[in-house]
Amino acid sequence: MLDRRTFLQSTALTAPRLAAATKKPNVVIIFLDDSGYADFRPFGQPPYPTPNVERLAKQGCAFQNFYVPQAICSASRSALLTGCYPGRTKMFGAHGPRARGVDPSFQTIGQVLQTAGYQTAVFGKWHIGDQPDTRPPARGFNESCGLMYSNDMWEFHPERPENYPQPLQFWENGQIKIERVNKDDQQYLTRWYTEHAVDFIGRNRQNPFLLYVPHSMPHVPLYRSPEFAGKSKHGVYGDVISELDWSVGQILGALDKAGVADNTLVIMTSDNGPWTSYGNHSGSTPFRESKGTGFDGGTRSACLMRYPGKIKAGSVSKKTFCTIDLLPTIAGLAGAKLPKHPIDGKDVWPLITGTRGATNPHPYYAFSTGSVFEGVISGDGRWKLHLPHAYRQLVTAGNDGAAGIYRQTETGLSLFDMEKDPLESTNVLEQNPEIAKRMQAYAAEHQREFYAKP
Repeated sequence: MLDRRTFLQSTALTAPRLAAATKKPNVVIIFLDDSGYADFRPFGQPPYPTPNVERLAKQGCAFQNFYVPQAICSASRSALLTGCYPGRTKMFGAHGPRARGVDPSFQTIGQVLQTAGYQTAVFGKWHIGDQPDTRPPARGFNESCGLMYSNDMWEFHPERPENYPQPLQFWENGQIKIERVNKDDQQYLTRWYTEHAVDFIGRNRQNPFLLYVPHSMPHVPLYRSPEFAGKSKHGVYGDVISELDWSVGQILGALDKAGVADNTLVIMTSDNGPWTSYGNHSGSTPFRESKGTGFDGGTRSACLMRYPGKIKAGSVSKKTFCTIDLLPTIAGLAGAKLPKHPIDGKDVWPLITGTRGATNPHPYYAFSTGSVFEGVISGDGRWKLHLPHAYRQLVTAGNDGAAGIYRQTETGLSLFDMEKDPLESTNVLEQNPEIAKRMQAYAAEHQREFYAKP
């Protein structure tokens, strides 16, 4: 039997461990803009080093089959933040300045976690609403700074400056901090977002927090701070990626310094695949086509996740899931109540942690471009069905940041075996009639629920 002194010593040692085990996890989401699947190691072999992203991979898991439901800025961000398909929120494409954005009836992940006692922040490109009731302070974020939309939606747009007569503004906590963002300001965007993120982590080490860092880069026009000019020795794009890698290192270092790294889920991914029309100013993907299409070059994004003790360090996963699943999954970890309105994502934590026998709760995921529903991919990622649809295809890439030449082309009803043919090159519809029938039934189901009859 333990004497009183031994019992008290044992209790004193055990209590902090129990408290740590029951403490709500922090969440950091680093969301790049137009980054190519292969822009960082370990997903590709770029000619410039990316040591901080590699560190994140070695300490967590590299998810190779992670998808967004639409490969365009606003639609992709809306899906991440609401857990809903674009077809439900009607958030299609890329919204311009002063746009209404996501209807406030749809709760964001910030609002969901605020109800569970989280401090929340977004530092970066918002792009899901530019009205008083659709900007970050009204949508569940205690702190915020950044651009309300893409950094090319300004008076210096190389092709359509007349579309953006109003100045590009930099906001902070609901107030305009820079009335007219100029080219000198743009070079500091990555640094400003990062500095705010590091400061937020340091001030909230005692609170559960959600930190969302949706970078403006590497969306064109490309800018990097003076410290990174020429640093990669592989052009402006390499410099931009090098600074983004530095940003990841700063955020990871801040978590370490605050003593909260072991209780923080870190997620890094991109809103969609890269532009391929800007030559040496573009990212790279091994998959078919690029941003703005429903092919995997647009909708498959490299994804890393780290959560010490929960996600196996140095692991690789081929499990398929989607940005719409992040809100319910994170809400489950945080003990937060899901919104009362319908959401389309599901809790996929068993898939993320590699639980033996875990299967995807979705029979399918849907993908679209703009308001056009284009097809479905099976929940296990094996089969992908394209409905007949038009898409843009690159003919000639530009140089030195100038846009290339596209052509409009079409694909017919197509079934691809993504396990054997991840490049979506061979239509196997006729060889797999039963699978084709099942996938078409999924597509018809999604069409009925989210889109008007054709």
